[in-house]
Amino acid sequence: METYGVIMAGGGGTRFWPLSRAAAPKQFLNITGEDSMINDTIKRIKDVIPPERILIVTNKTQAKKLKEVITEDIPETNILIEPIGRNTAACIGYAAMVIKKRWGDSVMCVFPSDHYIKDVSEFQKVLRAACSIAENTEKLVTMGITPTYPSTGYGYIKYDRDRSLPAGNKEAYEAVEFVEKPNVPKAKAYVDSGNYLWNSGMFVWKTSVILNNFKRFLPRLYRNIEKLEPFIDTPQEKQAVEEVYPTLQSISIDYGIMERSDEVVVIPGDFGWNDVGCWDSLGSVFPPDENGNITKGDFVDIETRNSIIYSNSRFVAAVGLENMIVVETSDALLVCSKEKAQDVKKVVEYLNKAGREELL
Repeated sequence: METYGVIMAGGGGTRFWPLSRAAAPKQFLNITGEDSMINDTIKRIKDVIPPERILIVTNKTQAKKLKEVITEDIPETNILIEPIGRNTAACIGYAAMVIKKRWGDSVMCVFPSDHYIKDVSEFQKVLRAACSIAENTEKLVTMGITPTYPSTGYGYIKYDRDRSLPAGNKEAYEAVEFVEKPNVPKAKAYVDSGNYLWNSGMFVWKTSVILNNFKRFLPRLYRNIEKLEPFIDTPQEKQAVEEVYPTLQSISIDYGIMERSDEVVVIPGDFGWNDVGCWDSLGSVFPPDENGNITKGDFVDIETRNSIIYSNSRFVAAVGLENMIVVETSDALLVCSKEKAQDVKKVVEYLNKAGREELL
């Protein structure tokens, strides 16, 4: 059974404003110091899944930029364009229907486009183990990340250590519960228990299995997605997608299926993963200097500690700052305490309401 990859690349990266914008969101940027995040994603999976079997789902606002950014040889027919965002369940359902129509039942791997992984070799070992379980069972497999600290920025997966499924030299465990981003005391309790993993948002399953789960748990969404199948790879596909997509239920794959199915298993992974979800997370990607600062661009930091200074076009002077984020671009300046890094998305919400499209 062949393996196919689906990269979800339609997000807005709102917590990385002002660097991340609607037309050039986080996944198209070089934030982690190697390549654009989406190219890094393709490179790390292509030893397991060749580029001709990788699909990328994006939106019509970002499609042109995506084609300019990607450097790997992804067939243009493998770029699926959503007319409007309808969350991850619709994105995955559409991609699964395309894979089914073109290639029949297959192993389907789903990846976000904008995560950082330090140890690619170990990641590939976990991915191959997940593919093996998916091919040989009817399980929905997810990769969980062994937590290194009590994060309040990630969801968690509780798993049962006594109920395992071997996959080569890896083990998958029955997922007991998906929990949302916790407060600090809960996060500490989760990490101390040893029974929780971070939810990475990476999934592996057979195409037939995920579509059957859509049919069971999201029947209305499945019926509407199914309407697209006759039009896939025909001149009418674009029109069909534009007509069907507004009718699709907007729900995440976690809420819609993963939290409701009793066939979910999780493989623990320890490969230096970070979702680079907000400015504060850069501390897990780049080593800070002797003052605890992470800096880039033209700047000076005087008596400044544990801060992030990012200069994109102009000189930035930071004096006497502690636990702050300062990000400068040609048309905007962000000044934010590190503890409020998750709230940067509220700036984008304000700009949307105010009609400030030039800053979005």
